[in-house]
Amino acid sequence: MIATHQLTLRIGARMLVDRLDWQVRDGECWSVIGRNGAGKSTLLRTLAGLIPADEGGVSIQGRSLPDWPLAELARERAFLAQSRNDAFAYSVIETVLSARHPYHGDRYWENTGDHRLAMDALAAMEVAELAERNVRTLSGGERQRVAIAAMLAQDTPLLLLDEPANALDLAHQVSVMRLLSQLCREQHKTVVMVGHDLTLAHSVSTHALLLMGDGRWLAGPVADVMQPDILSDYLGHPIDVIRHGQRHIFIPKEAIA
Repeated sequence: MIATHQLTLRIGARMLVDRLDWQVRDGECWSVIGRNGAGKSTLLRTLAGLIPADEGGVSIQGRSLPDWPLAELARERAFLAQSRNDAFAYSVIETVLSARHPYHGDRYWENTGDHRLAMDALAAMEVAELAERNVRTLSGGERQRVAIAAMLAQDTPLLLLDEPANALDLAHQVSVMRLLSQLCREQHKTVVMVGHDLTLAHSVSTHALLLMGDGRWLAGPVADVMQPDILSDYLGHPIDVIRHGQRHIFIPKEAIA
C-alpha cells in the first residue's frame, strides 16, 4: 500500500529519520511511537505528500508520490492532522461533505450518495445529531470526532492519522481505535497512526514503527517491537508491561527516590 525508500528527514541540522526503508501492506494497522519531537508528525505529513523528504522518497501502490495527480491522491489516502483551525462557520455536515470533493469530477454539488456517506460517517462517530451545528461551537472532543467522520467519508484505502485519540474521552478513544482496527480487518483498509497510549496502540495495531528522534528507527509486528526494554530505550523512560488475559497494559516505572 505505502512504502518508503531510503527516506531521510531532518529538522534544521538535527536528523529525525535516517534512511527509512519500510513497507506497509493492505489491511495492516501501524502505530508510530516515539518521544515528543522524534519526528512522528513530520513523518506522517511526508507520507501524505504535504511536505517533501530531505532524501529518499515515498510510494503509494508502487507509484511515487510526485507522480500522483492531486485528485487521484485524495481518493487514495486521507490525512487527519493533529490539530485544526476552523476559519469559517461551516456546519458539521458541510465540513464532512467537503471530504467528498475529490469524487465530484465535473459536478459542483454533492449528490444523495455523498450525503448518505457523510451521515453514515457522522453516525459511526456518534455525532449525527450535530449535523447542523456550527463547527466552531463544538467541544474539542466533538470536533475531533467530526474530523474523523470527514476522513471516513473520504473513503480512501489508506488512512494516515496524527493522534486520532486527541481530546477524546476514554469511551470514545476505545471506540475510535476499535473502529480503525475493524476497518483494517473487514475492509482491508490500511491505517498508519501516531499515538502516545501504548496500551491502546498494542490492542489494535498489527505493527509498530518506533522513532528514536536521532535517525534510528525500528519497525515490525507489535509482538516483536513493543517489548518493555525496547520501548524503554525509545521513550527514554523505563516501561513495565502487565498481562491481563489477552491484554498488555503498559505503565511507566516509578522513579526511585
